[in-house]
Amino acid sequence: MFTIDKNYKTKQEMYNKILESANHMFFGIKNNITNLSNASALLNAYLKDINWVGFYLFENNELILGPFQGLPACTNIAIGKGVCGTTAKNLTTTVVPNVHEFPGHIACDSNSNSEIVLPIIKNNILFGVLDIDSPELNNFDDIDKLNLEKFISILVNNLV
Repeated sequence: MFTIDKNYKTKQEMYNKILESANHMFFGIKNNITNLSNASALLNAYLKDINWVGFYLFENNELILGPFQGLPACTNIAIGKGVCGTTAKNLTTTVVPNVHEFPGHIACDSNSNSEIVLPIIKNNILFGVLDIDSPELNNFDDIDKLNLEKFISILVNNLV
């Protein structure tokens, strides 16, 4: 049985719990759908002020909606389009304090105001992206970026 321990005082303490949970949750599980589903559920349970968290997977030279938590979302995103497509093209984490100021932002949920998207790279090949939206402006910072990149590393080690 898995429990969420929300007994933390700082954002870093929260991420320490997320990373510890990820190490246990993904260990030995070699099924991508299982790991991606549990990853989105884990982040959804811990992260504050978010309204969507999930994955877009790289297939046929575009991003295809994968496991997620939140409202129904866009199903296909072209590489280079929106925050997810830009992240996939540049292969670097993108932090957007105000999505309304991001050129070409794709609004799947009109309640989203800030966003962080991280590339998932396995064996030097784009696997997909992790996308997290927030209804709050400026919700994501360097602590989020650093720790979510660590989270992706743990996840990548357990993807097939």
